[in-house]
Amino acid sequence: MTSLQSSAKKITPQKGLNIQVVKDLSHEKGEPQWMLDFRLKALEIFEKKPMQTWGPDLSDLNIQDIYYYIKSLDTQRSWSDVPDRVKETFAALGIIEAEQHILAGVGAQYESEMIYKNLHQEWKDKGVIFSDIETALKEHPDLVKKYFATVIPAHDNKFAALNSAVWSGGSFLYVPKDVHIDMPIQAYFRIDQPQMGQFERTLIIAEPGSSVHYVEGCSAPVYRSNSLHSAVVEIIALEGSKVRYTTIQNWSSNVYNLVTKRAVAYKDATVEWVDGNFGSRVTMKYPCIILKEPGAKGNIISIAVAGKGQIQDSGAKIIHMAPRTSSNVIAKSISKSGGRSNYRGLLKVVKGAHGVKARVQCDALLLDSASRSDTYPTVYVNEQMVDVGHEASVSKISDEQLFYLMSRGFSAQEASAMIVNGFIDVFVKELPMEYAVEINRLIQHEMEGSIG
Repeated sequence: MTSLQSSAKKITPQKGLNIQVVKDLSHEKGEPQWMLDFRLKALEIFEKKPMQTWGPDLSDLNIQDIYYYIKSLDTQRSWSDVPDRVKETFAALGIIEAEQHILAGVGAQYESEMIYKNLHQEWKDKGVIFSDIETALKEHPDLVKKYFATVIPAHDNKFAALNSAVWSGGSFLYVPKDVHIDMPIQAYFRIDQPQMGQFERTLIIAEPGSSVHYVEGCSAPVYRSNSLHSAVVEIIALEGSKVRYTTIQNWSSNVYNLVTKRAVAYKDATVEWVDGNFGSRVTMKYPCIILKEPGAKGNIISIAVAGKGQIQDSGAKIIHMAPRTSSNVIAKSISKSGGRSNYRGLLKVVKGAHGVKARVQCDALLLDSASRSDTYPTVYVNEQMVDVGHEASVSKISDEQLFYLMSRGFSAQEASAMIVNGFIDVFVKELPMEYAVEINRLIQHEMEGSIG
C-alpha cells in the first residue's frame, strides 16, 4: 500500500485554479501518491479541453473566480459536536429527524468536506461501509483504487476533468454480497459561501445480490456572485444487485450545476435514477446507465422545473451493450416565467444486443407564452431484433382545467399546483413518502405568482 503524504500544511482559501492549488489540496488530505498523480493528470486534461459550445451558454462562468476548497469545519463524530449555526441549517431541512426515523444512514457535507456521517449499527454489522470518500481512501485503499474513475474517467468531459482534479468530499458506499438495506441512505450537500465551488465525488459499489437506495439532497442560499457545483457520481451494480439513486436538488438561482453521473449494470442487475431538478441558474445533468451484461435493467425518471432566468438542460442516457437488456426513461419538465427546459437524451443499442426493450417518453408543460421547452433526442440502433420507442409531448395548463377547479372553490394558484402535481405524479410516486411531501411543497412554492 502506498504511504500517505503528511498533512501538516493547511490551505488558506484563495480563488483560482492552478497546479499548486491541486498539490496543496492533495497534501491537506494526506493522499497516496497515485491520487495526487491522478489529480495532476486531470488538471492537465481540464486545461487542454475547450469549453463546450453545445447546450446552455456558460460564458459568464469564470473558472478563476471560484474558491476550489474551503474547509469550514472538521468532521464530527456525533451530531451534538456540530456547531450550532450549521446544526440549525441541517435541522431545519429535517436531516437528523429523518435519520432517526426513516434512514439507514446519513452524511452531511458543508462546503468542501463531509462534516457528519452516521450508519446504523445493524448495517455496520453486516459489512456495509458508508463514509466520506477521503476516509474510505485511507481505511479501504484497495477497494477505492479498484473502482475509482473506472466508470467516469477524467477525460470524459471538461467538468469531469475539473472534478477529478479538485474533488473534495462526497460519499463512499459499499454493500456486501446479498445484503439488502431496506431503509434509504441519505447524503446532503450544502454550499453556504459565495463564489464557492463544490466538487464532491460519490462512489457506490453494490456486490452481487445486494440492494440499496441512496438519496441525495442539495441546496444553497442566494448570493449576487455565481457558485459552481460540479459533482461526479459513479455506480457499479454487480450481478443481480439493485441500486436506486434519488436526487432532489434545489439550488439557488446563482448556482451553475454541471455534473456527471453514470452507472454500470452487470448481469441481471437493476439501476434506477430518480432525478429532481429545481432552482440553479444553469443545470446540465444527464444520468447515464450502461447495461453491460445480459438481463440488466435501467430506469430513469426525472423532473425539471425552470423559472425566471433559469435553464434546465437535463435528460438521460441509456447504452444497451448486451442482449436481453431493458430500459425505460420518463422525463417531465415544467417551464414558467420565461424559464427554459431542455431534454437532451441518448439511447444507444450496439450491434449484437438483440432482444432489447427500450422506451423514452418526454413530456413538457409550459405555464406561459414566454417560457420554452426543447427536446434533443439521439437514438442509435445498430441491431434489428429490438423493440425501441420514443415519444414526446408539449402542453400547457388549459383554461378549461383552471375554470373547472376554480369553480370548485380553489384559487388560480391552488388549481395550477394541482394540475402540475398531476403532471409529475409518475415522478412523485417513486419517492419515499417524506420526500414526496417535500416535492409537493417545492411545487407549491414554484407556483406562487405563476398563475393569475
